[in-house]
Amino acid sequence: MPIDPRLSAADLESELPELLSTLERAVNIDSGSYHAPGVNAVIDLVAGELSGLGFSIERTKLPGRGDQMTARRHFGAGKKLLILGHADTVWPAGTVAEWPFARTGDRLTGPGVGDMKGGVVSAVFALKTLLARGLAGLGDCTFLLVPDEELGSVQSRSWIEGEARRADACLTLEPCRPGGGVVTSRGAVGAVFIRAKGVSAHCAAAPEKGASAIRALADLIGELERLSDHARGVSASVGIIHGGAARQVVPPDAEIHVDLRAPDAAAADALLAGVQAIVRRPPADPRIELSLAGGISRPAFPKRPGTVALFERAQKICAALGAPIIEAASRGGSDGSFAAALGVPTLDGLGPICHDSCSRRETVEVPSIVPRAALLAGLIASVAEGA
Repeated sequence: MPIDPRLSAADLESELPELLSTLERAVNIDSGSYHAPGVNAVIDLVAGELSGLGFSIERTKLPGRGDQMTARRHFGAGKKLLILGHADTVWPAGTVAEWPFARTGDRLTGPGVGDMKGGVVSAVFALKTLLARGLAGLGDCTFLLVPDEELGSVQSRSWIEGEARRADACLTLEPCRPGGGVVTSRGAVGAVFIRAKGVSAHCAAAPEKGASAIRALADLIGELERLSDHARGVSASVGIIHGGAARQVVPPDAEIHVDLRAPDAAAADALLAGVQAIVRRPPADPRIELSLAGGISRPAFPKRPGTVALFERAQKICAALGAPIIEAASRGGSDGSFAAALGVPTLDGLGPICHDSCSRRETVEVPSIVPRAALLAGLIASVAEGA
């Protein structure tokens, strides 16, 4: 017998004070990507909750980062579900001291309250309510908590993809967009690092002996950014440039960091090829050496029939709950992109409704927490039922 999402919502409403208390504990842990102890403290909290629900916990250490957490529960024969969350935030250690968890009316704030501690905690409570009522039909549920998502999951990609290949569906816990936006597609995201090595010299004593690394890269910036075609959703943007040794010295070293965005895999490949062609061209000063690292860090998340079917289930669940839902496409990447690119039916944006993610204005709508968690519970149950 399918679980009525309204029953899940009623159960979650009774659990809301505990859910909010757990969320407060999670938000009040500094867990920026570079702060491994804090990331691991969040993982400790979530692992403890999932262990209490019968999940086995595996943790793999990453150099300089928090652990990769794999929580797994085997139920028997049936569908295999992957739930994707991350424990890290964009906020450095010390942020909580000046910006702790707080509630003002129907809004919650604090570092990572929406992106994505709200989604992770909601998923734990969605599982709790489902298991209390008896979740039948699911073969395996695997819950990954990623420690380096905000850095592009560079060290975690192969782990995520390995688990995704075994899954029949993937539910990703990034925040829901204002108005009820659930993500069914994403563009590709790239990060490229271009470095120049020149020759130092004193600017007054012997400037002709120098070869400026900064000048060499400055000459490239306009060309790189002209690869953008915003009407098509293609962009190349230089976000960081630094280099040099001293004001009076011809700079021997410099680098630029380039953000790449494209709507699909073909456009991403073409954009990267354009960047590579610019960097391969011999510099005007032959003493300059250019190098390029990086590439497309998150593949495009295409909208495929399996994802459409998942979204249609989500629409039915939201209709039963009287909750808003709209379809959203995003130019940003998430760990769900890795699963979707492999052809796994994937929905993203399944956390509470969040505004202004990754800014000091980040807030979560309290009235959205129960219905979005009930939506997540309904989707988990629908996967189990093979709907």
